[in-house]
Amino acid sequence: MSRSGKGFSLIELMVTMAILALLASMAVPFAQLVQQRQKEAELRYGLRQIRTAIDAYKAGVKEGRIESPADASGYPPNLDVLWQGVTDKSKPAASRIYFIRRLPRDPFYPDAAAPAAETWGLRSYASPPESPVAGEDVFDVYSQSPATGLNGIPYREW
Repeated sequence: MSRSGKGFSLIELMVTMAILALLASMAVPFAQLVQQRQKEAELRYGLRQIRTAIDAYKAGVKEGRIESPADASGYPPNLDVLWQGVTDKSKPAASRIYFIRRLPRDPFYPDAAAPAAETWGLRSYASPPESPVAGEDVFDVYSQSPATGLNGIPYREW
């Protein structure tokens, strides 16, 4: 209040507004940072889930539970078989083996309407690690985002 006790002076009001504007300008970048950290945590979790499921599929082929041609790598032909399941040839009841409950999405993929399997970049077994390309199987997955993480490493290399 002003010294006269009748209300705020124009200067006091301007100082108050400047302080509020400064606080608001600091809150927006913080909220963006929190959102990016959340997406990065989702990306780590999604990559871990898919890679674990790919490894379990490969182990199933090695154990003879999953049908695979002799000249194949033993990795899944696509990401969808990980959640749709495959026939367990070691059991007479033709039960199915599921490797993942649902396929996670890449949180940095721009199109929210795209199927989850299309949000990931695929690397086949025959593909070199420095320039991954899709092929007859899925050896690994990566984010297609051109952005760089808070740790300074591009999301494609996670």
